Amino acid sequence: MITKDTKICIVGLGLLGGSYAQKLSLLGYHVNAIDTNLESIEYALEKQYIQKGSNDPSLVKDADLVIFGLYPMALVNWLKENQHLLKKGCICTDVTGIKQMIMAKIKPFLRLDINFIFAHPMCGKEVSGIKNSDAKMFLDANFIIIKDDNIEAMETIEQLARILGFARISYLDAKKHDEMIAFLSQLTHVIAVCLMNCKEDNDLKKYTGDSFRDLTRIAKINENLWYELFIENKDLLLAQMDEFILSLKEFRSALLNEDEVKIKSLFRQATKRRGEFDKSEDISN
Repeated sequence: MITKDTKICIVGLGLLGGSYAQKLSLLGYHVNAIDTNLESIEYALEKQYIQKGSNDPSLVKDADLVIFGLYPMALVNWLKENQHLLKKGCICTDVTGIKQMIMAKIKPFLRLDINFIFAHPMCGKEVSGIKNSDAKMFLDANFIIIKDDNIEAMETIEQLARILGFARISYLDAKKHDEMIAFLSQLTHVIAVCLMNCKEDNDLKKYTGDSFRDLTRIAKINENLWYELFIENKDLLLAQMDEFILSLKEFRSALLNEDEVKIKSLFRQATKRRGEFDKSEDISN
């Protein structure tokens, strides 16, 4: 259980780590942070997002709750080098966008006296870094917790999600999580990138409307992070890309043949399915 006496340490003050720190400190929780970039530490201290900050991993040693805001392989490497510093019985969680790979790499060497509950806040921006942190992006957003045998630790991470302001909390196994993310997040980024790259015309910005802007907002992509996410979830993402290509071919064929019945049927199906999203948003509000 998280209380105002809980000592929280965030490792990695990027966009998400910085936003976690911002919200938790605003609510009066004790937050320290570790980051290799001292400018990020200084910024967090100046903004009073954290009480203490350092590039020294030993700052984590007294933490009851450790939140890792690191890229997937950076998290694996940090734990290999520094897990001996973690307090016995502490609860750890993460924000990484893939789970099967990272869990397979971490679990063989993770100390048995550490409670690691993997999680994924389903929010973000097309920018990075603590200077772009914004706790408001958690409001009405989804939060996924990877199922674990440690019920008490999972309940603590669910409590964390509710403290941060997430509206909908789901429990998935790692495989189901990665399948969903391949479709809902990774495929959408692939589509946005391909849309921006498929037509070279410097004048497009003079003519575009909201539909194109909305579809391509996430094409402003963090190349280092998303390369890791795509490669480590490659098989599932390729499968989703293949399904999308089949769907595109189906629509192309209907258009080529001027199949009014088929095209209108596809429009109605898409409208109905998108409407379910709107119902979900109305319920959460």
